This record gives sequence, C-alpha cells and structure tokens, in this order.
Amino acid sequence: MKVNIYNTMSRKREEFRPLKSDYVRIYDCGPTVYGYAHIGNMWRYLASDFLRRILEYNGYRVKQVMNITDVGHLTEDDLLAADTGEDKMEVTARREKKTPLQVAAYYTKAYFRDRRALNIFDPSVTCKATEHIPQMIKIIQGLEKKGYAYRLPDRICYDVQKFKSYGQLSGTNVEKLKMGARLEPIKGKKNPYDFSLWVIDSHHLMKWPSPWGVGYPGWHIECSAMSMEYLGPQLDIHSGGEDNIFPHHENEIAQSEAYTGKRFVRYWFHVRHNLVNGQKMSKSKGNFYQLDDLEKRGYEPLAYRYLCLTNHYRKPLNFTFPALKASQKALMKLRLLVWQWRRETKPAEKLSAAAKEWQSKFLRAVNNDVGTPQGLAVAWKVADSGLPAAMKLALILDFDRVLGLKLAEWKLKVPLKIRKLAAEREKLRRRGKYQEADKLRLEIKKAGWQVQDGSNGAVVLPRSKF
Repeated sequence: MKVNIYNTMSRKREEFRPLKSDYVRIYDCGPTVYGYAHIGNMWRYLASDFLRRILEYNGYRVKQVMNITDVGHLTEDDLLAADTGEDKMEVTARREKKTPLQVAAYYTKAYFRDRRALNIFDPSVTCKATEHIPQMIKIIQGLEKKGYAYRLPDRICYDVQKFKSYGQLSGTNVEKLKMGARLEPIKGKKNPYDFSLWVIDSHHLMKWPSPWGVGYPGWHIECSAMSMEYLGPQLDIHSGGEDNIFPHHENEIAQSEAYTGKRFVRYWFHVRHNLVNGQKMSKSKGNFYQLDDLEKRGYEPLAYRYLCLTNHYRKPLNFTFPALKASQKALMKLRLLVWQWRRETKPAEKLSAAAKEWQSKFLRAVNNDVGTPQGLAVAWKVADSGLPAAMKLALILDFDRVLGLKLAEWKLKVPLKIRKLAAEREKLRRRGKYQEADKLRLEIKKAGWQVQDGSNGAVVLPRSKF
C-alpha cells in the first residue's frame, strides 16, 4: 500500500518514492543544546517519530540522522536578522559558568531523557556539529571555488543571488527581501540575507583553524555537512519545524545543491507549531511548559504523546490541560483494555479476514500523510468491535508499532494494602456479609481504586485521578 506525504517544496501530497526501493534516508533537524527542550520542541520530534514508525511499519529500512547543534547558532538567526547576535552556546556557558562543551553535554542528556520518556526512537546516527568541522570547511572551500561564496574581513558569506532558485522552498523573493530590508548589520554584504558560512573570531570560546583564519562555522552549513557525511549528497526526507523553512532550510538547499550540483532533498516534512490555549508559547505569558512541568502536575509523558497522536502534524497543536487530562484518561482506558484481554487470552497468531480488513483500514489511515488521528480512531473502533479478544489484542499491539504507547509493556500495579482490602472484601462476599464488603469497597474507592466483580472473580482497577 502506497505512502503519501505532503511535500513542502511542491506544496502538495505526493506518493512517497525513495531513491532506493526499500531504504529511506532521513535527516532530522536536531536541537541547539543551550537549554531544556519545551513541549513544543518535543511535539516536533514526536511527529518525526510517527513518520519513521509508519515507514518502518510499511517495511522500509530507515536510516535517520539527527544533528546536535553545539556551536554556531546565533541568537538572531531565527529572526532573519542576517545571522547576527551571540552564539547561543556561549551565552549559556557564561551564565552558568561552564564551558560550552559542558553545557552541550548537560542539555543533550536532558533532551534525550525527554525523548525516551515520550518513547521516541533514538536516531540511527546522532552527530555533533563540533565533531564535523573538517567536513564543513571542505564544503565552504568548494562553494568558494565555484563562486558561490565571497570573503569579508571577518567572515565567508554565501551569495544567495548566485543561486537562481533561492526561495523555492519558502516562496521567498530575494529581490523583495533586499528592497524591504531595514538593516544591514554586517558591512560589505552584497545582500542583507547573505548568510555566514564561516566567522573569523579568535575570541570565540569555541574556535578552530581554517583556510580563512581561526573561527567557527555558521549554523546552516553544519546540516549540509553532516547529512552528506552519513546519508550522501541526496536525502529522501528532511524534517523540521515550520520555523526552519526560512531561512535555515532554504539556506541548506542553496549551499548543498550549489556544492553537489544535485537535488538535495526529495521530500520536505515540516511540523506546525505547538500553541498553548491558542497562543504562542512564551515565558513572559507564563505558558511555557517542559515535560517535567507536566509530570509535576501528575501527567505521564505518554499522555502527551497520546495528545500529539490526536493532532495532524500540519495543523498547529493547541495544548490545553483539559485536552491532556482527556488524553491521560483515554490512554489509561486503552491500557486497561489491553491488560484485560491479555488476562483472558494470547494475541491471535493468524488474523481473520475481518481482522485483516481492520489492519488495512489502519494502514490506509496512517499512510495518508501521517494520519495518526485517523489511525488512532481505527484502533478505538477495533477495541469496540465484536472481534474476539485474541484478534483485538493482536491488532492493537500491531497498531502500537506506530502509536508507540508501549501498551504491551504496561502492567497494572496494585498496592499491597489495596490487594489485601480486596481479598478481605472477597472473603466477606463469599460469607454473605455484603454490607461489610461494601464498606471495604468504599474504602478502596477512596484510595483511588475500584473493584469490578466478574465471572472470573473480582478485579481491582485504578480510578482516574483527573
């Protein structure tokens, strides 16, 4: 069954056809590790995880490469202000009285801790910018030789007007940019939006020798260098947040294609922003949340993953605590269903014709431009269907290869005190002392648990605390 993906470059959904029939090269724009990641950052990486899981569910072998930016990302890079400002790593290093490498190591570890809590697959390759300086220098030299780069006293710049298709990804018109620019902070630039490939600065905390002088690389060049190092000159998919489209990904295309003479990326995959109560997340508004903040309020990381599954990646995710509460409840309900089925039976080894039809419906849903909301809906329809428990269990666990909710791993842990109360209640019921048994049921309920009586005896289940 074919996979469709919306391609930012063509602005339409396209049938996915990788360079090799069964092998997919993905480059995932990674974090700049100068601080903790917030939930909006993690939403973007969850969407990439959904995409990878869907491709693997379809039988593709996936090599996913992700960079760690630990040098060269300036404070004004994201504001289109002509790569000005200070290096984000240096700013944090001074504030925390650490070296940039210590800062990078600490926040990289924190980032991966959050990824794993959300059950996001580790990349096949994780690469640091600081460990690939020679590869960057080689590309810059090639661009200079081909006439796409020019020298200023303090840097090497890329000449965006030399790359005739500059702006193709974002729809940006270079001439209009040039006319509308209100500042040209770097003297000598031919265009305010020419970007730095190498900055000559012997005072920078992180610096390396180069043919142009001691300094450090620009932000954009690192992704071209590392993607080519591990995936070759052409990628099947390049993912990132919508804020990366311009200028970061536009600049990647310009420098990569000018250097290799080949099409850089076949499919561009961009994730919309995470809003909070309909507003942009910011510390000044008091709506800036990290995964740890959700956990302190009693929510599981996988509840946030469930919430993200309910939203399509090309629509802004509007985070609210009522929505997270509903996701926590739904996740617990699904876990309990799987747990109960597993108590009754084992997953069916062979699917019936009816079960195969449900499997096809799920595959069609998720293959349609990473349709996780529709795939999740199919999973719930299976849970509510008249299929035997063994078939339901087999299907839901199969779907969880994409959903990533770790349903097979979840175990119901009932505290010893509650187990003892439930056992005592069962003894009272057998002796016909129903009033005393009901008192114990109420005590169990007050403790956050409930007792369900069935033909196979009583089962103790958690009551939602939300």
